[in-house]
Amino acid sequence: MKLRTVPGRLACGAYILHSGLELWKGDKEQAAATHGMAAAAFPFLRDVPPHRFLRLLAAGQIATGAALLAPFVPSALAGAALTGFGGSLVAFYLRAPGLRKPGSVWPSREGIGVSKDVWLLGIGLGLLADAATERRAPERG
Repeated sequence: MKLRTVPGRLACGAYILHSGLELWKGDKEQAAATHGMAAAAFPFLRDVPPHRFLRLLAAGQIATGAALLAPFVPSALAGAALTGFGGSLVAFYLRAPGLRKPGSVWPSREGIGVSKDVWLLGIGLGLLADAATERRAPERG
C-alpha cells in the first residue's frame, strides 16, 4: 500500500465497513425498506427476498470496507472493489425515482446523500489509475 493511497482507503474503508456491520444487524423493516428502494431502481432484485438482499448487501460492504483497510490488499484490488461498489451506488442514484431533479443529473433534496457516493467511485478509479501507472513506470536504479 502506498502512503498516498492511505487517506482515501482509510476514510472509505472505515465508513463502508461500519455501514456494512450496521446493515448486518438490520431488522425486517429495514430489510423491506432497503430492498424496496433497490428493487425500484433495479427491477431484477424484486425476486430476492428482502432479508437475503440486506444480508448480501451488508456482506458486500463488509468485504469492500475490509479490503480497503487491509494494508496487504493491493490498491488495484481495493480500487476495483471500491469502483464496483461506488459505481453501483451511482447507478442506483441515477435510476431511483425522486433522487434527482426532473430532467437533470443534479440531486433533489432527497437525493443529496446518495449523490455524494460519486466520490467513492472517484476514489476507486483513482486507486485503479494509481495501480496502473505504477505498473507502467520504468524501474529506476
